[in-house]
Amino acid sequence: MTLTEALRLPLSEDLSGFLAMLQGMGVPCRVSEESDEQVVRVPAEVIGQVRELYRLYPQGQNIPETFMAVPPQSSSAGLRSSLRATPFTVGVLLVTLFSAVITGLGDNLEIIRWLNFVDFRIQGGYVYFSSLAQTLEAGQWWRLITPAFVHFGFLHLAMNSLWYWELGRRIESRQGRWMLLGLTLVFGVIANFAQYLFGSPGIFGGLSGVLYGLLGHCWLFQKLAPNSTYRLPPGVVGLMLAWLLICLSGIITVVSLGAMAIANAAHVGGLAAGCLTGVIGGLLARKSRHEG
Repeated sequence: MTLTEALRLPLSEDLSGFLAMLQGMGVPCRVSEESDEQVVRVPAEVIGQVRELYRLYPQGQNIPETFMAVPPQSSSAGLRSSLRATPFTVGVLLVTLFSAVITGLGDNLEIIRWLNFVDFRIQGGYVYFSSLAQTLEAGQWWRLITPAFVHFGFLHLAMNSLWYWELGRRIESRQGRWMLLGLTLVFGVIANFAQYLFGSPGIFGGLSGVLYGLLGHCWLFQKLAPNSTYRLPPGVVGLMLAWLLICLSGIITVVSLGAMAIANAAHVGGLAAGCLTGVIGGLLARKSRHEG
């Protein structure tokens, strides 16, 4: 379903109530930040009704049943609309899936060797790693980000993909695809470097460092500049932080008898970077609202 611009409003306007009203009425909508304004997009056939709704009920109070603009979307139609509205999020997931296929979900070490943070070779049952300096001197700069797309096992891939879909599309719809691209690259590089620096050279991968970055970004951005897009379901942040602490405790490694290694440094590095960008972005957004 194609969404068309219906409203262009100052950043100072709190649209959370109005958007909740539209969602409760089954009206597909998307909000993005463009040129220091909030742009609300809805299906073209209901633009007039949505504009009238905003004129009468800007805060979303007293939802009138007579304004049921469109029938509720089917799940398949809603998914197609979300896929078209967030192409970069979908692109990252496709790259991740492609990487999972060519690496055999972590079994193909010959391919993983070219995607790992540093080069390595296996000889006589031992793994020998190159230094980061040697790797970069060889011009293999892609290694700074590619470990984020390598996953070890279907569950690892599925969980990280679901979380990237949930968090990535929020950022893409709120701040645009280029912001999501920048954050993904920055969080990926920081998480990978943190794991290499504090976890020692090794074979590691996964989007989880990026995910903790996106989580921290949405969490603190929302705290400083409340908006409906970054408002996460209750308990999500607490659950993710609790999982991080459990992983840091070493319990998972003990229970799995060493079969499951957790990239704790990548998680912490990504979260720290995300909290920093969330604070900066939230403060800038709040400043823009006050100036508006």
